[in-house]
Amino acid sequence: MDSIAPTRPAVLARRVMTEDELRDLPLRERKKARTRQALIDTALELFTERGFDGVTLDELCDAVEISKRTFFRTFTSKEDVAGAPTHDLWIAFLDDIESRDPSGAAILPFLCDALLSVIDRMPAEGWTRRVLLNLRLADKTPSLDAHCRYMCDLITRTALDILSRRFDVPPERDDPRLRLALDMAVAAFHHALEGWAADPAEPTRASLTARIRDTFTAVPGALTLLLTPR
Repeated sequence: MDSIAPTRPAVLARRVMTEDELRDLPLRERKKARTRQALIDTALELFTERGFDGVTLDELCDAVEISKRTFFRTFTSKEDVAGAPTHDLWIAFLDDIESRDPSGAAILPFLCDALLSVIDRMPAEGWTRRVLLNLRLADKTPSLDAHCRYMCDLITRTALDILSRRFDVPPERDDPRLRLALDMAVAAFHHALEGWAADPAEPTRASLTARIRDTFTAVPGALTLLLTPR
């Protein structure tokens, strides 16, 4: 496994692996990965059926047949397990920008390509459903929404550290463009995600990718949009 940069906070240090990589893990590590996925799937289904506050941590652990000690080796809270589908995407995004060759690309296309690349690598089985359940729960659960916002800010600041370390960019105190570009990328992703989740057609990975491309394409025009009286 590749080493994680020292600037990466511990909560973001777990590497998100592809299905091929998971198959190559030792048996013990595969069992841990299966337990983690079972926790995510069971939590999302129970929270959706009974409400986030209607399921205790003890009940979740009993449903997966694990101890609370095992749970806390994997997640920090109920909010952490419910937000895992989108958090995993962003952790993979951080891994990607750690090694992606920019090839002279501008920052927004670089960030867009990284997001599209990691979406393509997310698990094929059930990933879009998990993301949808995650979004719907966050929309009606203040504590989960707050946790997701906290993680989003942490990921943005971590991405800023990674890019500042890898590339020759001015410090943020002197030049805010890199941070602003990251903020715009996150906003573009969330806009695309919200539209994707609200679409009456069945959401797919391909439709999410298309929305992200369209939204990033619209960003430059948003910066020059003129306001004229009606």
